[in-house]
Order: sequence, then structure tokens, then C-alpha cells
Amino acid sequence: MHHFKTIASYCSAIGINAPKHPHFDIRSFEENMGKVKSNMPSFRHEFYAIAIKADGDGKAISGYHKDFPEGVTVFFNSPFQITSWDIFPNWSGYYVMMSQDFLSKSRLFDTLLDEYPFLKIDESIPFEIEQKDLPGILSIYEDIKEEYLSDHEDKFDFIRTYILLLLNKLRRILNNREDVKDTEDKIRKADITLLSRFQKLIKVSFYPEAELEKLANLHSPTYYAEKLNIHPNHLNAVVKGITGKSAINHIHHHLIKLAKSELVQTTASVKEIAYKLHFESPNNFSTFFKKNTGTTPLKYRKNP
Repeated sequence: MHHFKTIASYCSAIGINAPKHPHFDIRSFEENMGKVKSNMPSFRHEFYAIAIKADGDGKAISGYHKDFPEGVTVFFNSPFQITSWDIFPNWSGYYVMMSQDFLSKSRLFDTLLDEYPFLKIDESIPFEIEQKDLPGILSIYEDIKEEYLSDHEDKFDFIRTYILLLLNKLRRILNNREDVKDTEDKIRKADITLLSRFQKLIKVSFYPEAELEKLANLHSPTYYAEKLNIHPNHLNAVVKGITGKSAINHIHHHLIKLAKSELVQTTASVKEIAYKLHFESPNNFSTFFKKNTGTTPLKYRKNP
């Protein structure tokens, strides 16, 4: 599967010209038609995208959301999300793409995923809007594009403000929908499913017969995030939002349970247990165990 780290490499792969800026791009679908690949197999990129399809046939699939509305549709892409499309060359509308570097330059987006959860990788569900809302949204995209093509030194300050306006507008529309509760339920179920998959993955990864990649770091949330095809920050946000504990806390909790079981029920040495649990050295294991239990492995074995 292709993975695009820059907007320029993404544009090249889908058959359109490179963007004017390395961390931000805006296009109308009309200007891409005739050039962009009409069928794009599954891929990932590392950017946020906010798009509105005013008209056109075919569909774009993000994550596991295979249902793509036929009418005026708003849809999103999140970093590391698996995306594909199969479209006819008759699309109209707009999209913007932004890197995390672009967003991090403004404090306006410090709480982006909390304020606008529809951007989260497992919650970016495409939704249809009414025709009466279309002109207002298109006008925001047009303002963004006008700034983008201008020579103003502060144009990206304006663009970030317009992006915020766009997100607020979409949030209002989404919140006013009668089926918003259904959407919230889908989001909640998706989060719970992700938590369940994460917890199961921790367990099976430490099975003795588990087939692991070379240098796999089973103690890092990043390892599990990659296996789940999501960003580590998103994994941590979902896990902490449901359980109150971070992803690393869950991993440590499982390690301690395994270590205590080995110490109490086997005669394996501390060194053997350390390597079995994928610690770099027995000293690292002993330090970790004492930090999390208040005692050493050997003392715990004598007085569990």
C-alpha cells in the first residue's frame, strides 16, 4: 500500500500538479477532472483533508465507512487513514489538505480533535448536507482559495481563520441533523471497538507463539497504533477517553500482570522473565517492576 508523506508526493501519485505550498493545498474538483486518476486503490497519507462534493458520481472511501452519500456530501481524511476512490470525471466542489505542521503553527488548533471529533480517524464519517447550506460552505472555500493565490504575507493567518470558520460551520450543520444521535452512537461504537482491538492486540502480542517483526517494540503504543492503522495520538485519545488511562498505562498494566504470574507460578529466573517479556535487560525489567509495584521481582516472588 502506498504511503504519502508529503502533499507533493500525493499530488504526483494521483496525477495532478504539485501544490504551491508544501504544507497546504486547496483545489476545486473541477480543476482536477481529466487529470486525476479516476480509480485510486487503497493508500495512506499524513494530512487532514476537508472536502465537499457538490455534484458528481462515484464514491470516496475513508477508513471502514463504505457508504458514501449520493447528494451534496462533506467528507474528511485524517492522517494515516486508509483511503481509496472510484469516481467519474464529473465532480464539482472543493477540498483542502493540511499537514500537522501547518496546523501546529497556530494555537487555534491546539484542541482540534476535541473540538471537531469528526476529524478523528475512526470518526470521519461522510455526511450529506442540504442544498441550502451549499452556497455558504462554497463561499468559505472560495475565500480560502483567493487568499491562497494572493501575495499577502499574512495570507496563511487568514486561511487558518477561514479553516476554523469552515470547521465551525460543518459542526453546526452536523449538530443540527436529526440523525446526529445516530452518528454519535456510531462514533461511540467505533471507539469501543478500537479499544477492544487494542486490548486484544496487547494480549496476543505477548503470547509465546506470537510471530513478531524484527525489532518490534511491544512496550510502545506506537507499535500497536501502526498495527491498527491509526496515529498514536488518536489511539491514546480514544483509550484515555473511555478508560481514563493512557495507552502506555494499559501496556504497563498487562506487563505487570504477566510478570507477577511468571514470578509466582514458575521457577524461571528474573533474567528469563525479563527477556520473555521483551525487556532489553534484566536491570530494565527490575527497575520497571519496582517502579510499578514498589518492590523488586525477587522480593515479590518470596512474598506475593
